[in-house]
Amino acid sequence: MESQIIRPDPDRESLTEERCSILEILNHPDLPALSLASARVEPGVRTANHALDFDEVYYVLSGEGVMYFDGEQAGAVTAGDSVVIRRGVAQCIENTGSEDLVFLCICNPRFVETGYQAREETWR
Repeated sequence: MESQIIRPDPDRESLTEERCSILEILNHPDLPALSLASARVEPGVRTANHALDFDEVYYVLSGEGVMYFDGEQAGAVTAGDSVVIRRGVAQCIENTGSEDLVFLCICNPRFVETGYQAREETWR
């Protein structure tokens, strides 16, 4: 991939089975070390429990929520927080606020569908 400016098309945001809307910002085979997406979770929604075959970092842009790892509440998140999620750790996030919870998702290496694993919804 050559040096360039990439402008994502907001009309390409899509609602996933995971119960959040995703906009792929950067995900290209020529840049295999990472991918970048924006996620949006509506108020009152908890995303589907899942794990990835790669490390992921969330950077919260707006809203508030609660992060869960392996079915356990990890803590509250709000704008400016980063969340490090190691590969293989079951995860989900719940929007506990009154506005959309919006965060960036950075994956290392880049996100590929085959690296996504749905997990059973077991909460303690």
